Amino acid sequence: MVNTSLYFITAALYLLLGLRDLVSRQPVPVETTNCRSSWRAQGLLFLTLVVHAALLHRVLFASHQMVLSLGNSLSLVGAATVAMYWLASFRCRLGVLQSVLMLIVAGLVLAPLVLPAEKPVEYSHLLTFKIHLVISLMADGLFGVAALHAVLMSVMEQRLHNHDRPFTPLGALPSLVAMDALLFQMIWVGFLLLTATLVSGIFFSEALFDKPLVWNHKVIFSLLSWIIFAGLLMARQLWGIRGRRAARWTLAGFVLLLVGYLGSKFVVEILLHRG
Repeated sequence: MVNTSLYFITAALYLLLGLRDLVSRQPVPVETTNCRSSWRAQGLLFLTLVVHAALLHRVLFASHQMVLSLGNSLSLVGAATVAMYWLASFRCRLGVLQSVLMLIVAGLVLAPLVLPAEKPVEYSHLLTFKIHLVISLMADGLFGVAALHAVLMSVMEQRLHNHDRPFTPLGALPSLVAMDALLFQMIWVGFLLLTATLVSGIFFSEALFDKPLVWNHKVIFSLLSWIIFAGLLMARQLWGIRGRRAARWTLAGFVLLLVGYLGSKFVVEILLHRG
């Protein structure tokens, strides 16, 4: 049994990171493009990730098999999203995005306390499952960052169209053109990871069920998400789709991924009470 204090310590670290950025943010011009995170900020975020990883290791491997309940899965997806953001922050830090992400993950860290379940994953020892899980978490994490990024872009574009005040409370932000380019860079990498997730899932299904593909809700929603992102990238190349339309399709694809990954766990553990 994991000490509950470790949950609250991890959540407090994320909370402090989020509030620290909101409180200490200085007004800056919207046109600022040199927005890379400082080494100090990256170091603090990395240390928080290490603490979160230690917590996840204790929670997920409390028994000989992996305990991948809904609460643990939410915390795991949160950690993957922060990890993908941390890697992206070496390229560019997007103002209030980090604060919002930290506050969300602070809540996700506590999810296993609210949604406990002790049923282990019987096939967690399979190498194909481990590879599939890691790749899928990377895809979910990167698309999670892209989804938050898309929301921020939509807010910026809406306020610009309404001729509202500058975005000084949001911190240092690049132009919408630069943010749009960064969004599609993340979508391209996420799409490749999602494709690898589907391919690795075929090998995992073959090893577990002796079938190359089992048509369950996870596969269906993942394929629908893949189709959306493939269509979005194609529309980008052919018609130059951008702005709020691209943001809406990004959010739709991410929601389908979450439904596919977490939907069955919610139905089984919350609605049907089969822990």
